[in-house]
This record gives sequence, structure tokens and C-alpha cells, in this order.
Amino acid sequence: MVVIKRQIPTLMDKAKNADKPVKLEKWKSSADKSTPPPPAPIPENQRIGYAVVGLGHLALEEVIPALSGCKFSRLAALVSGDDKKMEKVALQYGVSPGSCYSYERFDEIKNNTDVSVIYIILPNSMHMEFTVRGARAGKHILCEKPMANSSAECRKMIAACNKAKVKLMIAYRMQFQPHTLKLKEMVSNERFGRVRYIETVNGQSSANPDHWRHKAKLAGGGVLPDIGIYCLNTTRFILGKEPIEVFAYQYSTPKDPLFKDTEELISWQMKFDEGLIASCMAHYKIREVKTMRIHAERGWMFMDRAFAYKGQQLKTSRAEGEEEIEETISVPEPNQFGAEMDHFSECILRKKDPKTPAEEGLRDHVIMEAIYKSAKTGKPVKIIKT
Repeated sequence: MVVIKRQIPTLMDKAKNADKPVKLEKWKSSADKSTPPPPAPIPENQRIGYAVVGLGHLALEEVIPALSGCKFSRLAALVSGDDKKMEKVALQYGVSPGSCYSYERFDEIKNNTDVSVIYIILPNSMHMEFTVRGARAGKHILCEKPMANSSAECRKMIAACNKAKVKLMIAYRMQFQPHTLKLKEMVSNERFGRVRYIETVNGQSSANPDHWRHKAKLAGGGVLPDIGIYCLNTTRFILGKEPIEVFAYQYSTPKDPLFKDTEELISWQMKFDEGLIASCMAHYKIREVKTMRIHAERGWMFMDRAFAYKGQQLKTSRAEGEEEIEETISVPEPNQFGAEMDHFSECILRKKDPKTPAEEGLRDHVIMEAIYKSAKTGKPVKIIKT
């Protein structure tokens, strides 16, 4: 007698196709904008577990909520210097007490097999310490921008992660923002000819002199490493080029307690090859403004709310005969934090390199150090290659 064994699909077999969207029937005509496919997360027990280190504004308002909607990522642990806050957050998001760590007990995370990635969202001066400790624990590292307080610290972080054979990614969320990606595509394709000049502004109004952002030892600087870095990194990303020289000016209002040892304003120009100039400004004492304007030979591209967490608006302008044509480009807007975390998780799952590696963070620090040097000396500074 021949026995025929029926092949019953296992959960693992089913999971291989879980990340493919469910196909839905078409119901809109081509006259309307099509909708994206429905979410297709992989099973939760196969998603990459994240330990969020630091429970401040960014972690609680953006990162942890974004993890709930991720495709490849999930919240697995918390690390904080405030036990009461951590206990409350753990209850809100279902994190077990055994996966909650103080800064002193952080090294014990090496024994938590549920954690694959450590997401560092701490004052800048603490980035190097927790990156090195996290690497020694055998965990991959996602570190907020700026990468550290100096290029020297960046190099130590890179060395520690290389030694531990773990990945180190810097959280440059703008490189995952769809309007920014559209800008990069238009610049790369020379939609309006070659780019000749760029203007970027990132400003906000600060009010708490006791916040760590206004302490040079904790922040590594003032407005430049905090929000000026968006102007710097986004410009480099969109152009796909590196500046060869910078010239800068900085200012702090005398006797203002906010700016006792950090700058209030920094304005700088970056010189690229072929005469391309980028003019950038970051300010801590103006009403919120976040803009990027790219001037090309046959038109301009403008992004309002350019560096915001959401709500970007992209416009273009060109001439056709006697007509001035302005267009607003609308693109789907996924969560920026979820997109960058899922990218890193996919890199781990598929053994790929992240698109914003540690070397990207190091490069920004080298340029920022040149910007500060120029502002101090009043002279242009050549950029050292890394």
C-alpha cells in the first residue's frame, strides 16, 4: 500500500510570504490618485527587537509610537535614568519589567536575546559611551544625530562596532522622507538643468536654559549640531556631492541665559565643485521655519517644512514661453521614524549595509568642525577628506 503524506505548510513557510501585501480589487479609475497597497508586516515574533535608550521628547512622542506601526521592527526593551517614567512607559507599551534597564545596569542587556538593536536617543555627549557599551553587548546600534560630540568620538564608535562585528547606523531620517527623495531624484535627473545655488533655513524658538541642548559639554555645540545638521546633511544627500570649503559666522545675544556657552545663530556657505554654493542658516531664537530652495538653470524647487517630522510641501517653478508654471508635488508620506527603523531592521534580516552608515555621521562632524573653525577665525576653511 502506498501512503501519501500531505504536505501541510508550517508557520515558517507561511511567514515567508507574510511580508507581501494582500491584493485588493481595483475600485478607482485612472482619473484619481491610486492608493498604496495595505500594510504587510511580518509576524511580530520575527520582527527585530529594539531597546530604546533615553525616554525624552523624541523617544516618547515619535520613536516608540512609530514602532507600533513598523513592518520589521518592534519595541523590546527600555533604558532610562528615571525609574518612575520607565515603569509608566513599560506599562503603556507592554514591556516586561525584566526588559527595563537603568543606565547603570545597561550592560546586562547583553543577556536579553529579545533585543537585537539599541536605539540611542540621549544627549550627544552620551552617544559614544552607550554605542561602545552596546557594541560590547553584541547589539547593533542605531544612533540619533549628531553622531557624537566630535569626529574623534565618531572614530572610536566606528572602531568599537567594527571590533564587535555589529552594524552602526546614524538616524538621518530625512534620507527616508519621500519629498526629500523626490527632490534628490529631480536634481539627479537634472529636471530643470544643473543646480547652481541652494538655500536652507532651519529655525525654532528655544525657552529653557537648563535643557541639555544649551549645555556645551552635553550637546557638543549649540544650534549647529542640533538643527543646523539637517541643512548640512540634507544638502549633501540631495546633491550627492561633498563640499570642498566652508565659510561661517555665528552669534549669541549677550547676557541671554540660553546662550551662555552655545551659539544662538550660525550661518555658513558650502562651496562645491563647478561653482555650486549652498547657503545655510540655523537659529534658536526665531519662530519655527524649515525651508529648502534649490535654484537650477531652468527652474527652482522649493520645500516648505523641509526638516519637520511631517507635513512637507514640495513646489516647482519653470517657464514655458510667456507662461510661468508652478506645480505642487504630492507624494505618499509614511512615518519617517518607522521608515528608518524598518530600513535598519531589513539590513539586519537580509545582511545588508545601512544607507546612512557611521561614516556619514563622521563626515558631518568633520564639516561641522570646519564650520566652527571658520566662524572663529573669520576665514574660509578647506574640508579635510575622511
